[in-house]
Amino acid sequence: MAFSQPFPLAAQAQKAQQPTYGPDLAVRLICPDCRDPNPNIVEEYGSGDLVCGSCGLVLGDRIVDTRSEWRTFANDEGDDPSRVGAALDPLMEGMDQLDTVISFRDGGTGVARELQRAASRSQNSRSERNLLTAFRDIGSWCDQFSLPKTISDIAKQLYKRSDEEKLLRGKPLEAVIAACIFIACRQAHVPRTFREICNLTHVSKKTLGQCYKALEQAFNLSPGATAQQHNVSSPTTGPENLLVRYCNHLDLPANVQSACSDIIIAAREHGIADGRSPVSIAGGAIYFTCLLLGIPKPIREISAVAGVSEGTIKLVYRLYYMERTKLVKEEWIKDGRADMSKLLPVDK
Repeated sequence: MAFSQPFPLAAQAQKAQQPTYGPDLAVRLICPDCRDPNPNIVEEYGSGDLVCGSCGLVLGDRIVDTRSEWRTFANDEGDDPSRVGAALDPLMEGMDQLDTVISFRDGGTGVARELQRAASRSQNSRSERNLLTAFRDIGSWCDQFSLPKTISDIAKQLYKRSDEEKLLRGKPLEAVIAACIFIACRQAHVPRTFREICNLTHVSKKTLGQCYKALEQAFNLSPGATAQQHNVSSPTTGPENLLVRYCNHLDLPANVQSACSDIIIAAREHGIADGRSPVSIAGGAIYFTCLLLGIPKPIREISAVAGVSEGTIKLVYRLYYMERTKLVKEEWIKDGRADMSKLLPVDK
């Protein structure tokens, strides 16, 4: 049997191709009012409209700007046609903020590693690399601690200033970063205790205290600056500033927090439990308020959230119980919100 074509199957496969579609270039857009065969169509990218240049009739809207995406990232006035990168970071002023990433895939020749070494040496100096590493650690630790970005920015500013002035030369990097985060928390009125910062950064309390004292003296931070703004006699974080976080972790209603804050303020005015740490006072006040308002909350849970022992909480509770008539307001008892009989005696 003879075929007219040498490869008939190949010819059939070519005929089965799908047709291609494209724009019809013979169609022209004209203004329905002017009906000019040579229309003057203007594309206004600022408003996204397609307008007739002769009569001003809007022919289309939401058109796509197909031009180059030139943007200006400069802080000052002027043209800065930069097409890559984000906005400039003021903390990294004078440093190259664009990174060069070299692939590891070199076929096993080892060229990629040599190129990475050469790029790291040519791009940043040792001090700049240390600064970038510290900024990266501050950001990651603040994210782990659920701290806002404002605290991260303040901590980075403090670290950059301490690094430029060589204030803590010889101290571990983790300790310096922990001290900067602690000071940033106090300045932003987001209180964190020494113990919480130490647990987060795994820095000893002694080393953290040394770095904090050095930065406090160098930056002229008065010990009671934050405390005076919150009407706290102690130079450390006030116990009423810790109530919001502790009550949220314990799933306590809002009335417990407000009543507990009033009790702590009244105790401070009468000199009750003076000299105790803010964490101990906050834990003991929460336990006292929960019993007073009839909200069952085991002392074990309060101890775990506050980070103090049950004996310390009972000691503060004992001091509050002995002076309970001075701490509990009369309107609470009249309204039925508080009941003095629900408080456990001291001997129990």
